This record gives sequence, structure tokens and C-alpha cells, in this order.
Amino acid sequence: MQGGAAPLSNLPRRLELLTNATLADGSVVDVDLSDGLVSRVSPAQGLLADGVLDLTGFLLLTAPAEPHAHLDKALSWDLIDPPMGDLGLAISSWRAYSSIMTTDGIAERALQAALLLLRNGTTAVRCHVDMLSGPEPLRGVEALVRVREQLRDLMDIELVALAGPEALDETVEAALDLGVDLVGGAPHLAPDPGADLRRLLAIAARRGVGVDLHTDEGLAGEPTLLEFARIVRDWEQPVSAGHCVRLGTLDATDLDEVISEVLASNIGIISLPITNLYLQGWEHPVSTPRGLTALRALLDAGVRVGAGADNVRDPFNPVGRSDALETASLLVTAGHLTLTEAYAAVSDGARSVMSLPKAGVEVGAAAELLAVRGANLSDVVANASADRYVIHAGNLVAQSSVTYEIATPNRTTPLVETR
Repeated sequence: MQGGAAPLSNLPRRLELLTNATLADGSVVDVDLSDGLVSRVSPAQGLLADGVLDLTGFLLLTAPAEPHAHLDKALSWDLIDPPMGDLGLAISSWRAYSSIMTTDGIAERALQAALLLLRNGTTAVRCHVDMLSGPEPLRGVEALVRVREQLRDLMDIELVALAGPEALDETVEAALDLGVDLVGGAPHLAPDPGADLRRLLAIAARRGVGVDLHTDEGLAGEPTLLEFARIVRDWEQPVSAGHCVRLGTLDATDLDEVISEVLASNIGIISLPITNLYLQGWEHPVSTPRGLTALRALLDAGVRVGAGADNVRDPFNPVGRSDALETASLLVTAGHLTLTEAYAAVSDGARSVMSLPKAGVEVGAAAELLAVRGANLSDVVANASADRYVIHAGNLVAQSSVTYEIATPNRTTPLVETR
């Protein structure tokens, strides 16, 4: 339910068959679903019956996954009215506001933000939750655990304890006790980045959980990703690193060394174009550098790469539509990825770095699917039609449609003037 709209009484709805769906390769197929999985993919027969969804005119894709969200911060821009600026200014604006936040207030915004993601097609989210300052540091955690429970039948939500350098070890441990899934943090912002990195990894190792760190979120400085990769080389738990924009400014020799270690440790790299493009480069008013990780080098080397939206309408990014197609479009224009690579980053790549099961239009894959009105991938990424069906675990969990009315052109004037 969004914007005061009435709930759709027929959702979620169990689906048995998707018919007349167009795939990215142009084929038109029927897709049988069973027990939350794709059980058969065959040439379209056009069968219409109960439990069948007709996708004529829609492109059927693997549903996006959001590998790096901040639902506790989302949709707070208008409440805070912060000044625009770089990462440091965003952090200070957020900290000032977060001191007065309540658990209920955080939960309300987080639920709204999660439903925006779901409406647009995202069926799995990894959310970083701040360990807040003050006497109640777990307000955000308590709110997001509540939201995760509310949405457990509609989407998958993972939680990461975002522990800044000032967060106590016992606070992180308490967050894990409350149900947070992974350890996170931002060691590059600590006075001693190496020490903070090792501290966070020690907590994760002690608790036997995975790690997803904000890593090297700046255009200069010594990369912490190199030490991160070397420490976790033999880990069995999932490890990933978000942002990594410093990689985009390294020379070829230094970059090759980092990528070699990342491959050896199987760290998943998460690019966050919209927020990094906004936050990075304010100190360079001329020939402003772009705040993106080294996407082409990482992909060509075989590193697991996912991409997400990161912040949405908060001090770290005043805009954003909570739409993976917006992220994919930015990966094309700012990251110079192909359309196929860009959509893969927000779907298969994101699911890989989140250690989620294989999904998509493939027998045996999880039925996590997004159907968007459009002829092909170029059309869908470029136009991002709001006409969509969202399928989670074989259930239709969201649908939206748009009606356009455009004035008829004046045909008394020729469309093409002849001479």
C-alpha cells in the first residue's frame, strides 16, 4: 500500500504460469512456477486460466535485488532539510537529526521506503542500520527488525550492523543478538582505519557471521580494501565491500594488485552510482572526478560485482526513485557498462554478492521475477515504464499501471513540409 491507496485484496496471489512473456533474447515463452521455483520454460501457448498471468507486451527479467540500502535514513531529506554537500557534511547532518529520532519514526519511513523498492520490482534488500549515538543506540535496529517481520511474506530483508568507529563492540554484539545478519562499518573513516577494520572483522569471526563494509568511500587515501581482502582470504562466511570509489582513481599497477587480492578472497564489490556521483568530487569544481569504482576492470577480471541505489532522499542523496532501472541507467551512462552488464549488476550480480540463490527465468531458479512493459532491454532501461508485475517466491506481490493521455497534434499543418 502506497500514498494512502487502498490495499489490493488479491495480492499476494499465487501464480502457476506466466504466459506470452518476452525474454531479453527476444523469445516469447510460457514460464511454469511451482513451490516458488521456475519448473518449466517453453514456447508460448497463450493459455489463459486461473493462476495464469498474461505478460503480452512485457519483458520478463530476474527481479532486482538491492545490495546496499539505508532504510533507516531513507526519505528523511525533507524532514532534515540539510545543506547539499560532500560525505562529511552529510554525516554531520544525519548525526544531528538522528539524536531525536524514535523507533516508531524510523520504522514508518523504513516501511515506506521498502514498499517503494518492492513496487518497482526489488524483492530482496540488504539494509545497513546505524548504531546510533546516545543512550539508545539500537533504535534503528529495533525498527528494521520490526519492518523485516512485517514484510517477511513479500520480500527478503537482510540487516547489517553499520558500526562507525565510535560504536562499541558490545553494541554491535547486541545488534546481532536482536537478529542483525552481518557486521558492517566504515573503517576508512576511523582515525586508524586498519585497527577499526581488524576490530570489525574480529567481531564477525567471533560470531561466525558475514561482513559487508563501507570501503574506501573517497577519491584519495590509502585503500583499506587491500588489507580487508588479505584478512578474509580463507573465510567461509560471505564478505562484500560497498562503494570502493578509491579504486576508480588508482593507477593500473596499484589497481591490479587490489583486484588480485579481491579475486583471491572472493569479496563481492558493490557499486552505488547515484549516491557516489552526488557525494564525491565537491572539492574539485573543475574537471570534477566521478565517484565510481573501477567497474570495467573489476568485471573484466571476473570479480563478483553488484550495484544498488544506496541512499534515497536523505542527507547523503537528495534524489532517487528506489528503482533498480535508475541504477542500471546510471551504470550505462556514468560507468560505461553495456545494457546487459548494467542490468546484470542490479539483478544476478546483486544476488551473488548477497549470497542469495540463483533466480530468474531458468528451470530450478527461484521465481524472483520482474515484468516491465517494453520491447527489449534497451526500451526497459531507457523508459523504465511503471507498468510492472513483481513476483516473489512465485507470488504476485505488486503490480502497477499507468495511463497516458496526450493531446492530438494539429493535423491541419503537415508533419513534414515538402518543397
